[in-house]
Amino acid sequence: MIGNFGRALRFLPIILVLLCSALPAHAIEGAALERGAAITDPLALRELDGGRIGLKRIVLPANADGTPIDNRDLFALPSMGPVRRALDREFDRYVAAHQSGLPQETIGVGPTFDLQLFDRTLLDSSATRFVLAGIVNRMDRAYLSPESCGEIRLIYRLTRSTAAPAGDGTAAARLPMTLNVVLKARSENTAGDGDTAGCAEIARRWLAAGELSLTGAGLAKELAGENGPLGLIRPENIDRIETNLQIAHAPKSAKRDFRTDYLMKVFRFDPKSRAYEEAPLENQIDRERILADPDLGRDFKTWLLDPGHLNEFDRGTILIPERFLAKAAIAATPVGFDSSKLQPAFGLVQGEGAAANPVFSESDIVAALRKAADFGVTSENIRSVAGFKRRLNDMTCSGCHQTRGIGGFHFPGVDGLAAHPSNTTVVPGSPHFFGDQIRRRDILAATRDGRQPDYSRGFSSRPQTRGRAELAGTEYQDGWGAHCYQQKPNANDNDRSFKSWTCAEGLACQVAGKTSRMGMCFVKSR
Repeated sequence: MIGNFGRALRFLPIILVLLCSALPAHAIEGAALERGAAITDPLALRELDGGRIGLKRIVLPANADGTPIDNRDLFALPSMGPVRRALDREFDRYVAAHQSGLPQETIGVGPTFDLQLFDRTLLDSSATRFVLAGIVNRMDRAYLSPESCGEIRLIYRLTRSTAAPAGDGTAAARLPMTLNVVLKARSENTAGDGDTAGCAEIARRWLAAGELSLTGAGLAKELAGENGPLGLIRPENIDRIETNLQIAHAPKSAKRDFRTDYLMKVFRFDPKSRAYEEAPLENQIDRERILADPDLGRDFKTWLLDPGHLNEFDRGTILIPERFLAKAAIAATPVGFDSSKLQPAFGLVQGEGAAANPVFSESDIVAALRKAADFGVTSENIRSVAGFKRRLNDMTCSGCHQTRGIGGFHFPGVDGLAAHPSNTTVVPGSPHFFGDQIRRRDILAATRDGRQPDYSRGFSSRPQTRGRAELAGTEYQDGWGAHCYQQKPNANDNDRSFKSWTCAEGLACQVAGKTSRMGMCFVKSR
């Protein structure tokens, strides 16, 4: 982001809160969008964190003690040892890369350094622990594992446990790191129990819970009860752990603009070692390795441009083979609207900023789209080279987190340890998170009713039209603050992938910079 426009965007969440009274009623209903697809009530989460959904009950299922587990004890567990060691290696790599690349800058822990590192001693501290910040239903990912009915995600936020909430509502000292425990929605141990453990029943429970008007302890009791959606969660369902932490940040100075870097890692549970082992991030293209190895680059191009894979790529349901993927990712913020500035695919496609020998030429992409059409594939999102490049970015972990995130997170959650949780965080999730809720609920409803779900998704910046009616006039679709594409009078000059990204009446798409046509919907200038 550049200039006054970019600086103004940093304050967009605050501005949106101030303007919320001017939005349609459906845009500001507290839990309207995520109902039935996520649990965000801070008082209920506080109760669940002290019960069966607390991290200790998840990682130590044999221990019935409901007391919290601090980080010193957590990372002392044999199962968590590989996680801690892998994070140390990533810190060392990050420091070495920046010391060699930017020797004029200092890097270390504390405000005296130009690039200020996350204090990794907090990972081993008895004064910190991971607190339940939210529970998210991801049965929309069942296309990857139909027998498991998709996923349920338990999101925990790192917090200083010694910082007791103040009576005036001051938030506890939350730290910029989340630990995401990903479970299979359906337990393998109950696969033969009939419909009570089937995908339709799981979806029904979640949607029914979304209609409850309870909060706090009452809601927690219903959710975790025998017939509640959390009653089916079992520790043996754990598939992997995902970590996301703010590894470093640099305040704006004479040397550089403000920048924050987020490190993302995945650790898959190994039944043999009974430990969480480092694993590739889903669809996180290893850009450096692909560009450095021409043979690998050609293999990647051939695989992705196959008509069948290109169709999955367009629909957002592709699963890239692990040999093309990275085991760590750094997502930098802030970034602009031009997808070529996002890191994961930067340089892979011919055009501005491309590598000397990019993997994909414009003619490769045009020919592949034409071939796919000849095979009867109708593209919903990728209808141009620019659409291909944007999809290549936002299907990755880091590219998605750079798009409409709150910093580097899509779900920071409300601070449930604060004296008055509802006053500490305006919203628990990012615009991308809320904009995707209608699609997720639509899939849940189809699963419940025995219909074939439509697992496709749009771009991270703009929800699919299936949610247009409910999202109309909001920052997620076409209202103030929505991402948009600036149309030009000559229809032939409008990109087919984005020309539907319009603004509501009375608003205009204002772009960032002189060359990009991506922007945000603001009130028309007089």
